[in-house]
Amino acid sequence: MNWLWRQFFASRPTPERRPRAVMHSLPEAQTPRAANAAEPQLEHLAERYQRFMLGLPDAASSAPHPGELGLLRRLQMVSERFDVRGLPRLPAVLPQLLHALKNDNVAGAELARLVGRDPMLVGEVMRVSRSIYYRTLHSIQSLQHAVVLLGQDGLRRVATQHMMKPILQASAGARGLVAGQRLWDHAERCAHASAFLGKYAGCDLFEAYLAGIVCNTGTGAMIHLLDMEEVTSPELLSAAFLDGCEQLAARLTLRAAKHWELPPNVIQALSEYAQTDAQAALSPLGKTLHAAHVLAMAQLLSDHRVIDGCPDLSQAWPERFAPAQVARCQQDLQHQFDNASASRYSA
Repeated sequence: MNWLWRQFFASRPTPERRPRAVMHSLPEAQTPRAANAAEPQLEHLAERYQRFMLGLPDAASSAPHPGELGLLRRLQMVSERFDVRGLPRLPAVLPQLLHALKNDNVAGAELARLVGRDPMLVGEVMRVSRSIYYRTLHSIQSLQHAVVLLGQDGLRRVATQHMMKPILQASAGARGLVAGQRLWDHAERCAHASAFLGKYAGCDLFEAYLAGIVCNTGTGAMIHLLDMEEVTSPELLSAAFLDGCEQLAARLTLRAAKHWELPPNVIQALSEYAQTDAQAALSPLGKTLHAAHVLAMAQLLSDHRVIDGCPDLSQAWPERFAPAQVARCQQDLQHQFDNASASRYSA
């Protein structure tokens, strides 16, 4: 169970991936995406990230493991029949709260009333508002005071984390707590980077944050599918197999997002994320989400000392973001997420 679960905490496939030989025999929908000029560096990062999440050493060979093609086909067929209605539902108050937050003129009392319907969300709002970041000269006296102090942007982020963190972490199960925490660590970084880059791409910043934090949701469903399979020598599974698994998980993420009725722009970005056509035109949020995922991946590997320092990715997407914009995003990630968490998950 542990290796199966952790396997699906690998990164989503990116348009920069080099086609893998074993994947040429898969259906067209499973063909990895084409490469660009930055492909070697990004592929190396993706490979290290996958192995890190699996708890595996670097691959000694790129040869496919016997039987993995058939396993991937079975997973594809089962995932297509997976009933997303079995996924955890969002807390009932969250859609109403997020809808209310679209109105810039909504009163603090109304927001406090909605938050007050979810005791767990109340606790999280009070905890965050009393943190050092929001600390004021006067103590927080009421939920409405806390809501006003957080502001609409802060409340959106607290509500979104309240929604997704339990879903992502609980999916790991008792034997995968480390992998579950790593998934959440990536989600936080991806959401932060997506909101940071989104301002340059003209995205709604909350939608950018939401897309980043939900983009790995499909891994929670894939573990249940993998648990039904018996795999020999999982440590020998090829990078091509992992790429195929990631694509299946990305499609499940998209289905989950539709099931949860997330905003249309988020659905569109996740749909583009699940596509395999490297030449397809991407929406502003789709471009942002892709870059944010890679930046979060690199930052997480650096934080856990899997790689020696975070690589400079400022030149990775010159057609999408100015190098200075990507550089500032990487600096902001470093500032927001130090490497203190690495010691919690040492191998």
